[in-house]
Amino acid sequence: MSVLKSATVPRAWLLLVGLVLVALNLRPALSSMAPLLADVSHSLGLSAASAGLLTTLPVLCLGLFAPLAPMLARRFGSERVVFGILWLLALGILLRSQLGVLGLFTGSLLAGASIGIIGVLLPGIVKRDFPKQAGTMTGVYSMALCLGAALAAGASVPLSHYFDDRWAWGLGFWCITAVLAALVWWPQTRQTHATRPPAVRVRGLWRDPLAWQVTLFMGLQSSLAYIVFGWLPSILMGRGLSAVEAGLVMSGSIIVQLPSALLAPWLATRGRDQRLAVLLAMALSLMGLMGCLYAPLGGLWAWAVILGLGQGGAFALALTLIVLRSRDAHVAANLSSMAQGVGYTVASMGPLAVGLVHGWTGSWGPVGWIFAVVGVAATVAGLGAGRTLYVQASSQKLGQVA
Repeated sequence: MSVLKSATVPRAWLLLVGLVLVALNLRPALSSMAPLLADVSHSLGLSAASAGLLTTLPVLCLGLFAPLAPMLARRFGSERVVFGILWLLALGILLRSQLGVLGLFTGSLLAGASIGIIGVLLPGIVKRDFPKQAGTMTGVYSMALCLGAALAAGASVPLSHYFDDRWAWGLGFWCITAVLAALVWWPQTRQTHATRPPAVRVRGLWRDPLAWQVTLFMGLQSSLAYIVFGWLPSILMGRGLSAVEAGLVMSGSIIVQLPSALLAPWLATRGRDQRLAVLLAMALSLMGLMGCLYAPLGGLWAWAVILGLGQGGAFALALTLIVLRSRDAHVAANLSSMAQGVGYTVASMGPLAVGLVHGWTGSWGPVGWIFAVVGVAATVAGLGAGRTLYVQASSQKLGQVA
């Protein structure tokens, strides 16, 4: 009950359940594609370049559409925007499994845009309604994200097999969970602050070096995560695993993210700063990636576990840093928009680079250099973002004299 002191009960419990269900739906659209990518490409006649674009497009949309979130929230309220965009997410997932190539790319665009907008708004809601338990609540939210990704990665291929080997069912099934989340979230739209959002402008954020370090850490560690979502099954299939086995390894690695996503923010907020936590999470992520790529297959599951522990902790820390480096909910919402808008645009370059390098070389071995460069850069940015400081930005009511 202690984590719910800052919000009134029973509304706090309903909000908590809603947050978890919304978070569960922010990754299936991304992680369900990778295990089915070979089937989709063969069925629709996609070239290697088109398949690479398909893994990059949703991540790019996360970044391109994230800046819309604060504007929509000021106009309609965060809760109402989340509710409406959940329906758009369900539509995107459904379209992706229908109408051939056009539906595939249109649905991927809609799904990526929807996830980008919702993902920006949730940290601000956490900061506003659970200000004293931000680390714990961010861990719960991150754990739900990881669980949704793991379920989709592991279940999409078996679902397609169950429905007569039709990949459209494996992709389209996840629109059902998005609709369920929207229905559970609906009571939040009736809150007073959702109908009359404050007219507030945040100044100074884009000029602040710390804000850029938070943004780069979010983007670069996410780049490694979306390389895993987009390409890890293909990499493992190239090493001799079947599609089901590769999907299960990816799913297992993501499931392992659950405890580290929950514990990393809690542990990090009990130290003097978050730099040691960043260093440990990134080291584990790089070790796991390199092990999956180069180490003998006999130890593959061990490397997958190491990878999951690192990436779950890194992502949860990135979200936690958005909250911890912000003085109030308005700054947190705008820093979230900046970190995810710019960050996910940067992150989209990772899956694209992997696809291009593999296409040029015909081998998966050289992509290890991409892992190394991105991982080291993320570590450097994270060490800067992990210092106990606040971004130098201020919240100002519109019309107020500066």
